[in-house]
Amino acid sequence: MNDIRPSRVAIGERLGGFIYGTIVVLAVIIAGTKAYPHELGHVVLLALVTAVVFWIAHVYAHALGHSVAHDQRVSFAELKYIARREASMIEAALPPAGALLLGAFGLISDRAAVWAAVGLGLAVLVAQGIAFARMERLGRLGTGFVIGMNLALGVVLIALKVFVTH
Repeated sequence: MNDIRPSRVAIGERLGGFIYGTIVVLAVIIAGTKAYPHELGHVVLLALVTAVVFWIAHVYAHALGHSVAHDQRVSFAELKYIARREASMIEAALPPAGALLLGAFGLISDRAAVWAAVGLGLAVLVAQGIAFARMERLGRLGTGFVIGMNLALGVVLIALKVFVTH
């Protein structure tokens, strides 16, 4: 029977995008909800546009790097591969943005929506820490350390963003 699970390489390449994308979107959500406390639809738009802008920047930067590293122009197929790989940055924004949309549409309170968005973002960081630990076959202590580092990095970067912007 063929093993249809994604390869270690594919998972590893997307892992960074999920972590980076989650931290970026959480920082935008935290800063955005401070700037627009009663306009969650605006915050969702800011978060998604920011994720797309960072995705474009990453695709561009990686395409240039690939071109230099391989001493040739990037083919359309290679560019599509890079774009798909980096799309995990945008995918990471979707759970928190979805939670904010619940608040924007009045299905839950704004406060509950913001907390749900932050909680989902932190849950993504935990899940990616677990995925990394499994791929690396880490024990409980190592897994706990990686999860703790993901969460700490996320919280510290969000705090810095809030501190610098307000």
